[in-house]
Amino acid sequence: MRIIRSILIAQGILILTLLGSSGCKQNTQTVATPPTSPAANPRPILVFITDFGTANDAVAICHAVMVGIAPDVRIMDITHQVTPFSIEEGARILEGVTPYYPAGTVFVGVIDPGVGTSRKAIVAKTKKGQYFVVPDNGLITPVVERDGLDSAREITNTNWMIGQAISSTFHGRDIFSPVGAHLAEGWDYTMVGPPVEQLVRMTSKVATANDKGVDGDIIALDDPFGSLITDISKEQFDKLGYSFGDKITLQLNKKPFTLPYEKTFMTVPVGDSLLFIDSRGRVSLAVNQGNFSNVHKISPPGTIFIPRKGGVPKSK
Repeated sequence: MRIIRSILIAQGILILTLLGSSGCKQNTQTVATPPTSPAANPRPILVFITDFGTANDAVAICHAVMVGIAPDVRIMDITHQVTPFSIEEGARILEGVTPYYPAGTVFVGVIDPGVGTSRKAIVAKTKKGQYFVVPDNGLITPVVERDGLDSAREITNTNWMIGQAISSTFHGRDIFSPVGAHLAEGWDYTMVGPPVEQLVRMTSKVATANDKGVDGDIIALDDPFGSLITDISKEQFDKLGYSFGDKITLQLNKKPFTLPYEKTFMTVPVGDSLLFIDSRGRVSLAVNQGNFSNVHKISPPGTIFIPRKGGVPKSK
């Protein structure tokens, strides 16, 4: 009996031990670390803008270079339809886009009429923590004026480029795309080359106000709608004293033109013209469900003058 009792006690101890062990395993599984959230390891962002157009293979080649270096990179194209050689237009578009991207974003901009000359290829870092891989030709002047410049480096390290044989006409492929991809992969940009103490600055015309009104320029078309974009800011326009619904007699290319100041397009009949403040805070001119540029045969570059409310338009 004592032997049987001892066996039963031993079996009981074994069962309790196994149950305890199983319980520990179950608890361990319950408190296991959850899988890492995708947001914790975001894919790098590379934002691309050029004047290459899309009727050739240039953009596709640059994409291939980027992906070959940084397979996980998210390439986001702003546009490749910048007016050829127009640094000013590229700078305006870049300035409008960058506020919506986070710190760490890499921008590659290739509007580069000086390709193959002594102009520098650079990486600039703004105080917002964004990186710009661009020719040093003023393309990022508006961004730097708004966000501040942390530092800049000239691209001279060939290990960052596509190879030793650099084309004299396609730095978008050979320099800017691979450098942008390496930055997106997390390479230390201070290794790209020596510091640049002074960047080339673009001098843009700005609208000017006086006691008679505001003189500005027609700087772009909002395609495909054909609306005229001016360099007159909302702040400058607000000081002229107009309210929604007011008729304004302004001058376009020194010719008088009368239209209403409205909040949005559908506040005038279809086919009618209006003046409004666009989404970027600039005075713009449009036709409701039409093309202002085509209808009125006006396109940039051009001039605009808006008088103060109650004032007299300029004489010719």
